[in-house]
Amino acid sequence: MPLRRKVRPAARRAALRWWLLFLAVAGAAVTAAAALLAVALHASGSAGAHYRLSQSQPREAEELRWGVEFAPPQLASPQLRKLDGAAEKSLWLPAPSRRFVPCVEPSPEYKSPVASRGYLLVHTNGGLNQMRAGISDMVAVARILNATLIIPELDKKSFWHDRSNFSDVFDEEHFINSLANDVKVEKKLPKELVKAPKSVRHFKSWSGVDYYQDEISPLWDHRQVIRAAKSDSRLANNNLPPDIQKLRCRAFFQALRFSPPIEALGKLLVERMRSFGPYIALHLRYEKDMLAFSGENTSYWKDKDIDPLERRSHGYCPLTPKEVGIFLSALGYPSSTPVYIAAGEIYGGESHMGELQSRFPILMNKDKLASAEELRPFRQYAAQMAALDYIVSVESDVFIPSYSGNMARAVAGHRRFLGHRKTINPDRKALVRLFDKIDSGSRKEGEMLSQRIKDIHQKRQGTPRKRKGPVSGTKGKERFRTEEAFYENPLPDCLCQPGSPANDDSLVSI
Repeated sequence: MPLRRKVRPAARRAALRWWLLFLAVAGAAVTAAAALLAVALHASGSAGAHYRLSQSQPREAEELRWGVEFAPPQLASPQLRKLDGAAEKSLWLPAPSRRFVPCVEPSPEYKSPVASRGYLLVHTNGGLNQMRAGISDMVAVARILNATLIIPELDKKSFWHDRSNFSDVFDEEHFINSLANDVKVEKKLPKELVKAPKSVRHFKSWSGVDYYQDEISPLWDHRQVIRAAKSDSRLANNNLPPDIQKLRCRAFFQALRFSPPIEALGKLLVERMRSFGPYIALHLRYEKDMLAFSGENTSYWKDKDIDPLERRSHGYCPLTPKEVGIFLSALGYPSSTPVYIAAGEIYGGESHMGELQSRFPILMNKDKLASAEELRPFRQYAAQMAALDYIVSVESDVFIPSYSGNMARAVAGHRRFLGHRKTINPDRKALVRLFDKIDSGSRKEGEMLSQRIKDIHQKRQGTPRKRKGPVSGTKGKERFRTEEAFYENPLPDCLCQPGSPANDDSLVSI
């Protein structure tokens, strides 16, 4: 009697997962059920059956142990995920880059830093991407002031209570070395100056070169150390010297690389998302801190009267998970589309995610893609967890933010810098009107709604354009607030078309 080959449960799960995901391309009726079961299998199984690194390999090697019990070779290749028809293929096509590439090299007149006049201490404020923008601005300020920049202190007192130091979040040595020809950066003040009197200043928001040269630079005559109490929005978006603008881009997009442990796990998360095929990164800004400022009915961190209905009607509130699901479906994305949720703790938890999950069952996040052991070093640090989301979002095939906050702007700008990768910016003001009609029963989902939403967003997918200036008629600080943020769109300062004139009048500011 021939011996029967024993089939391991893990192998059976793998074969079933492959078959279910194969069915996911067969038709709309099968996709949701097949994908849902596949994700369940993907996330379940025997205890400890997560994606994990081979124990025989050093963690730095970033080699994923990807056996048949986790993902068959057929699924590991996104190219084998067949798309039906040109219309569906167009869902993943990146925006035309029009040959724009990064142009951040300094001009021939740009000189290496000379003898420093003093030291610049920086206390950053806000979340991860607000701090990143502030640090990049302070690099440029240090250049303007001819100061030595001390490695910035990260915000440890805001809502997130994150105790991370600079080197926990960013690659400190890379930061120092990559800026060596721009500014002198040191890790700490000289011992003799640690207790010396310091000039503490709140630099004026959206300031130009003249402000720093005329009002801040003279402070060196009285103190060796200037401390910037805040870092956000301390430089103007526009009308700065070209070399200063290019330096800001080098700092933000190149020098502020994440720390090696964050980079390693971030790349693994991207690899794991790609095992499902092309994916959307959805920045679902539906967290308690955001909702408080949107006027939603939350009891925490609401410090002023806000009319939520009025704010929502003007598009000032984030889209809800339910609305995002309607939006993605209307754009034409099938239910088998893998979606990565880049977000902190969703307000209301799973109760608010049900309708989005029912439309797009392959709904993933850090906790589903990584084991508890892999996430443990980062779990208690909001900035480090946000950095993982940032990496997966920048590398996604499509990025969609539900709200235009600091992370949405930073990721959108980074994707423009890397070749105008597809970024769909929802027109929330137009969408809420359509969603309200659906809720009232005066409009239904279907082809007509889908075409309307596609038409609205035809020119909101990350194509090259000049950075928007202030809204006409605004004055003072409000004028600066209405400008498009520098790091959200680094064109024309840091992107150019090789062989073309520096100014391209064909680029409209829309």
